[in-house]
Amino acid sequence: MIQIDISKCTGCRRCETACAFFHTGRINDHLARIKVTHFYETGIDGPVACVQCRQRFCLNCPVKALTIGPFGAVIVSPTICQLCGACEKACPIGAIELFDGFVYVCDLCGGNPKCVQACTEGAITYQPETIEQASLEDIKKQTGKMNPGQKRHFYLNQLGAELRRKWSKKHA
Repeated sequence: MIQIDISKCTGCRRCETACAFFHTGRINDHLARIKVTHFYETGIDGPVACVQCRQRFCLNCPVKALTIGPFGAVIVSPTICQLCGACEKACPIGAIELFDGFVYVCDLCGGNPKCVQACTEGAITYQPETIEQASLEDIKKQTGKMNPGQKRHFYLNQLGAELRRKWSKKHA
């Protein structure tokens, strides 16, 4: 599973660039399956990618176009997918997004995530042996009507609030 440590993220977006280029041969943040969000008011930046959550809300696809691959990643079948947006709406952290006729979600690059290789700060790591899957049940309740960008912002703001508390205690 991809793990994010926002305390190390500089907001450089190398992860987005590497992801988009690996999957499409183009450099465009809309084509990346990992999205960096900036909190200018607090100085915290961080990427959001699929965390392979325990609930797998996205699998409630009405045509069953999403499955779980051999590394635990969500795999989208472009021949089955009807671009209805159910998976995008279901993801509580905005890690799935429809853009230009395609569903963008982290597929772990076949077990060798390019975002991890591109991150020189150590903010993104890949631990395939991780058994503990994150629960996003509480976040789902709060982000239900938001768009993917708003969900990412909310999720990272939650992580940032925890980080700010740790920093406050450390520097008090």
